[in-house]
Amino acid sequence: MTFQNPSDEQIFSYLREAKRIAVVGLSNKEERTSYQIAKLLQDKGYTVVPVNPVLEGQEILGEKVYKDLQSVPGKIDIVDVFRRSEFLPEVAEEFLQTDAGVFWAQLGLESEEAAELLKNAGRNDIIMNRCIKIELAKMSS
Repeated sequence: MTFQNPSDEQIFSYLREAKRIAVVGLSNKEERTSYQIAKLLQDKGYTVVPVNPVLEGQEILGEKVYKDLQSVPGKIDIVDVFRRSEFLPEVAEEFLQTDAGVFWAQLGLESEEAAELLKNAGRNDIIMNRCIKIELAKMSS
């Protein structure tokens, strides 16, 4: 079975309803895509929660960095993943330990194994190989 993303309408619905987005693999380097996307999300009014074990306890974009998803207090609406595809199953396992809403793997990232893990656990709100910035731009056009 090949993974399929939800419809554009469903993706836009996730983005409209979301308030808090955890960014897994967020870098503190301004030239990195993860940083630029997180900044854009903040500029659009979302609360960004940085998740990066190497930078745990520091701040990125004025927000405290957490080592993993389980360490993040409060509700997470979307988990936006900036880790290579081979790490997606590991992040999916972590995601399943939370009550986060949507698992989102950035453009260029996809894993059938991660999708299967999530679906088998009854978690069907999955987006892969799509850029949240591009989806936000499509939504507002």
